[in-house]
Amino acid sequence: MAVTTLDERTALVLIDLQRGIAGMPTQPHPAADVIARSAELAAAFRARGLPVVLVNVSFAPDGSDAPTGRTEVARPGGAPAEGWDRIVDEVGAQPSDIRVTKRNWGAFHGTDLDLQLRRRGVTQIVLTGIATSIGVESTARAAYEHGYNVALATDAMSDRSTASHEHSVAEIFPRLGETATTAEILDVLAKTH
Repeated sequence: MAVTTLDERTALVLIDLQRGIAGMPTQPHPAADVIARSAELAAAFRARGLPVVLVNVSFAPDGSDAPTGRTEVARPGGAPAEGWDRIVDEVGAQPSDIRVTKRNWGAFHGTDLDLQLRRRGVTQIVLTGIATSIGVESTARAAYEHGYNVALATDAMSDRSTASHEHSVAEIFPRLGETATTAEILDVLAKTH
């Protein structure tokens, strides 16, 4: 399915396009392609005066503010590399962009993202980022639960495995919003804004 429309106040939300995550191998789309498509969307949103939100994940060097629940997959140990949480330069961050730092998978829990969007009258978000089934999906679920219309640029996101990406795109996202390619979203944006 393609995006049918974009609300008058739609925001672009880029998830975890930061050095430590974008530098890892991704499937089915290389991280460089995800970043380039996200940057193209960001430029189009900025040109129309629409909000762009840059979300990163970060923790204290000692990990004291990281989630602590028991999991079956071990968390990385030790302090992260210097600058791992910095948004990649290719996104072309601007002073007008909204910055959100999260400590969980999703960008809504424990942050002021909802407040920042509502203050600007935002009723819809377009999501991109890495990883599809983790940060992007968690944020999409919360956006839907908060009452936002959700659009997902499926070629401007990627995951650690193609199967994880495809499951989110085919099974989860159609229940949370509308999916489209970057080109399709840019086309709708040009027609509605």
